[in-house]
Amino acid sequence: MDHTLVELYQEIILEHNRAPRNRGKLVAPAKSSRGHNPSCGDDITVFVEIENDTIRKITFDGEGCAISQASASLMTELLLGKSRTEANKIIDEICSTLSDPNADSEHGNLLADYGDVASLVGVKSFPMRIKCATLSWHAAKGAIS
Repeated sequence: MDHTLVELYQEIILEHNRAPRNRGKLVAPAKSSRGHNPSCGDDITVFVEIENDTIRKITFDGEGCAISQASASLMTELLLGKSRTEANKIIDEICSTLSDPNADSEHGNLLADYGDVASLVGVKSFPMRIKCATLSWHAAKGAIS
């Protein structure tokens, strides 16, 4: 991956970690789902309010490394306003792309349609960090089901 692109991706992750979007808790009738990675200590709960099958509000709360926090922030921005069906499709595609060592990661091609979420493709070089990047996405899937 080109050095400039790596720097851009790192800056996106650092920015979302420093100033996470949609951080906080929602109260009932919001649904929630918790993701916990005991191997590194990441612990994230995703909260959603769904109206007419559309995600009207989505937030997250919890602690973890920069990658898990940035990924949760990016996830909330991307899934807001999506239908459950759309959100599930996006979650499945992102998680499988990040988890599949054979998926093309050159320049984030497989995630290019998802804007800044493509910055997460860098974790593919660090297999132990893939769980950090996908934790909030799995929690979101549980919350929107």
